[in-house]
Amino acid sequence: MGTATRRKPHLLLVAAVALVSSSAWSSALGSPTTFGPVFEDQPLSVLFPEESTEEQVLLACRARASPPATYRWKMNGTEMKLEPGSRHQLVGGNLVIMNPTKAQDAGVYQCLASNPVGTVVSREAILRFGFLQEFSKEERDPVKTHEGWGVMLPCNPPAHYPGLSYRWLLNEFPNFIPTDGRHFVSQTTGNLYIARTNASDLGNYSCLATSHMDFSTKSVFSKFAQLNLAAEDTRLFAPSIKARFPAETYALVGQQVTLECFAFGNPVPRIKWRKVDGSLSPQWTTAEPTLQIPSVSFEDEGTYECEAENSKGRDTVQGRIIVQAQPEWLKVISDTEADIGSNLRWGCAAAGKPRPTVRWLRNGEPLASQNRVEVLAGDLRFSKLSLEDSGMYQCVAENKHGTIYASAELAVQGKGPREFLLRLVRSWAHLLCPCHRVTVTPDGTLIIRNISRSDEGKYTCFAENFMGKANSTGILSVRDATKITLAPSSADINLGDNLTLQCHASHDPTMDLTFTWTLDDFPIDFDKPGGHYRRTSVKETIGDLTILNAQLRHGGKYTCMAQTVVDSASKEATVLVRGPPGPPGGVVVRDIGDTTIQLSWSRGFDNHSPIAKYTLQARTPPAGKWKQVRTNPANIEGNAETAQVLGLTPWMDYEFRVIASNILGTGEPSGPSSKIRTKEAAPSVAPSGLSGGGGAPGELIVNWTPMSREYQNGDGFGYLLSFRRQGSTHWQTARVPGADAQYFVYSNESVRPYTPFEVKIRSYNRRGEGPESLTALVYSAEEGGLLPGRYSSPSSEVERTLGFHTTGLISSSCYLIRYWKAGDKEAAADRVRTAGLDTSARVSGLHPNTKYHVTVRAYNRAGTGPASPSANATTMKPPPQRPPGNISWTFSSSSLSIKWDPVAPFRNESAVTGYKMLYQNDLHLTPTLHLTSKNWIEIPVPEDIGHALVQIRTTGPGGDGIPAEVHIVRNGGTSMMVENLAVRPAPHPGAIVSHSVAMLILIGSLEL
Repeated sequence: MGTATRRKPHLLLVAAVALVSSSAWSSALGSPTTFGPVFEDQPLSVLFPEESTEEQVLLACRARASPPATYRWKMNGTEMKLEPGSRHQLVGGNLVIMNPTKAQDAGVYQCLASNPVGTVVSREAILRFGFLQEFSKEERDPVKTHEGWGVMLPCNPPAHYPGLSYRWLLNEFPNFIPTDGRHFVSQTTGNLYIARTNASDLGNYSCLATSHMDFSTKSVFSKFAQLNLAAEDTRLFAPSIKARFPAETYALVGQQVTLECFAFGNPVPRIKWRKVDGSLSPQWTTAEPTLQIPSVSFEDEGTYECEAENSKGRDTVQGRIIVQAQPEWLKVISDTEADIGSNLRWGCAAAGKPRPTVRWLRNGEPLASQNRVEVLAGDLRFSKLSLEDSGMYQCVAENKHGTIYASAELAVQGKGPREFLLRLVRSWAHLLCPCHRVTVTPDGTLIIRNISRSDEGKYTCFAENFMGKANSTGILSVRDATKITLAPSSADINLGDNLTLQCHASHDPTMDLTFTWTLDDFPIDFDKPGGHYRRTSVKETIGDLTILNAQLRHGGKYTCMAQTVVDSASKEATVLVRGPPGPPGGVVVRDIGDTTIQLSWSRGFDNHSPIAKYTLQARTPPAGKWKQVRTNPANIEGNAETAQVLGLTPWMDYEFRVIASNILGTGEPSGPSSKIRTKEAAPSVAPSGLSGGGGAPGELIVNWTPMSREYQNGDGFGYLLSFRRQGSTHWQTARVPGADAQYFVYSNESVRPYTPFEVKIRSYNRRGEGPESLTALVYSAEEGGLLPGRYSSPSSEVERTLGFHTTGLISSSCYLIRYWKAGDKEAAADRVRTAGLDTSARVSGLHPNTKYHVTVRAYNRAGTGPASPSANATTMKPPPQRPPGNISWTFSSSSLSIKWDPVAPFRNESAVTGYKMLYQNDLHLTPTLHLTSKNWIEIPVPEDIGHALVQIRTTGPGGDGIPAEVHIVRNGGTSMMVENLAVRPAPHPGAIVSHSVAMLILIGSLEL
């Protein structure tokens, strides 16, 4: 790759010969062999994206000078301190800004090149930072109009720099609004105009704004705004221009000018353009809503008119284009030699609009009239030149559109020959051969072409005029050209690989050889802490480059340059870095149902490896964790850009994102979609925890567990309670509004104490009623007293049962349990109340493997009864804190076999006696619990099952362990581990007691 600059040494040596000849002429006049800086490369303005992954900005500066130039830089007119190790580095004459930021680095930069002759200042380069923020997250108000009327939908783009291009989506990506005579998207404001609406315009609209920068493109979507159409208005309307171009439009010569004009009306108006004070060029683009002048000139200045017309009338708008221009040189200064004591007049002139002003610089500093120097606009006059007037001068022309510089060297000489008699002598006064390789220019410069070692030697130039004679001798040395002997080879690598690019060179042994490397013409910084680049050899002729742990940003064109003080040679190679895909873009949610949505996205970068599949994830904002969701199709192939999400909860807020994968791994996720809420549905789960009892005489109190937000499925939530006396056939009902309600009190003086009632409950919302719970038996209020009796022995290692018998009439409304650690005082006991007459209670927050004392008291409205004798209960060691791992599965025609690694408990954990597996498939959402004492299980499954959710955890005397959750897809390959969280359905019925929960069961034989 690349070509070596093989003739460059030849050209440099020819220049050296030319300088020798010029030196002879200068020596005859008594001046040194020097010339001032002349710019060969100057900095250009840069637009740097704030979100760019690039780590540096390079502002170029290179000047030809003898002796060579040194460089300084100014930022916003102040000289910069370029210290080793700072973010600002000087590489040659170039300024490299590492990790640029807007706050610190945005501004105007100039390069100053200096040598003993003088100083010149480069043109100004502006470093700007481009950005595009996100649209507001606030929902957009619907827009309503009558069918047949015109309408405008505002884009309201976010803060940005520079300008944007705009498109609009209708309902889904990538269904873009067409640019036809009825629709118009303003590229000035981003607003969408519809001249006359019809039924096909009904839907949801989103504005897509795109920022185009030098090496970065970014797009953002607005929230959707709904367009609603009322009854059609069939009347005809005259045109009314809504999108107007300004009264005055300023443009620079050569720029593209676009005027916009669009009107509402019925029928849809036609747009015509004309130049009021001239004629339109046939080369201009006059597509109806816009007039486009591709390269404006002064002849295009004038007044333009847009006319909108239909059968009902016309409307017009006028505006003027004003053409201006940056400064442009008409006359510049040139290098001048002048005799000491003589007079000199320099002049420069520039055109532009507005008319440019002219100022002068000497050696980079402003020059004003003084003593023998007169500065008058574009004229600079010297009287009686002296040696101190020598130096570098610049004429600067500027207006509000730009600044230009013209440079020249003034050399004031002690003597001024007018006529030259040149005789060039080689090798001790032998005359040069009269051959085609040798040329002597009129100013005395000697040029030798196709130079070889035979041309080495001494060269003498003689100069003579009426004032005398002079000569000067110089020595020409010819050196071996620098050559690349082993060039770097192009490579194709994967993310994270290491790579060595070889680069060997030969050179003249009398000179030092150095190697430099660039990536896409940016110098590589080998000293950056934590960098990926290394030099791999200390030999002078070997400049190999090693890339460690290659990242995607390391792909590009690498150039190895071997250089000496005389010449250089270079070779190029291309490195391609393949990696996981980049984040998908444009995630849009549509077709929102109660449990499903349709998700669309656009492809991200594949990073040189085809995208194999996509994974969709969802979360419930603001603090929900991202979880994989079930989809249709179950496996989303890499060429897809849409899929249906299944199994969502009705009336729940969601955000979605998309992750792409290829053979090299999983990429970064997309940005989250806009927040949506699924549609409402009737409740699908019955309330739980139905119980009751207690209260005042004649009361029936019914309690239940309030349903959490995820089970409510809609607004207007409440509970429907049904109850009847046991043995009765008539059900009474009560409606209890509010999701937080948790009890109902039925009062009736005819209700006898301790009457059994059958009770059942269901929930409702504004979409309907949910399923009914099982029937529970609840007793009305009682009177009397209770004395808890003796305790029986423990029923298991993790449960303690309290047995008691009572005398008298039961009237307790609940039980009060007191418990404290062995060794503590009973006064420090914690307390738990039962729910009604429940004879069990769950006590949580206990310490594992700890002995506790427990007492029970009866409690009713009259107060607390006496305490039972205390019993002892010891909590178990905690269950293992590691979920089963390496889960794999195999499908047969009618069964599913699942295996996992057994979990071995640590010494401080309780034993594992078996495993629990909760299984849920896409045909039956109600989960099924399976128990096994082995580390595998086989269960029957229908053949049409395509997707299942499985949760596996340990079980033992210390309770249940942490679950491992997997999504199983038939023909879907190996398992995929997900977060260790319980599935949403409620766990199976039964008492599970862990190391920190004790279940106390009160068993009583009741005597009435």
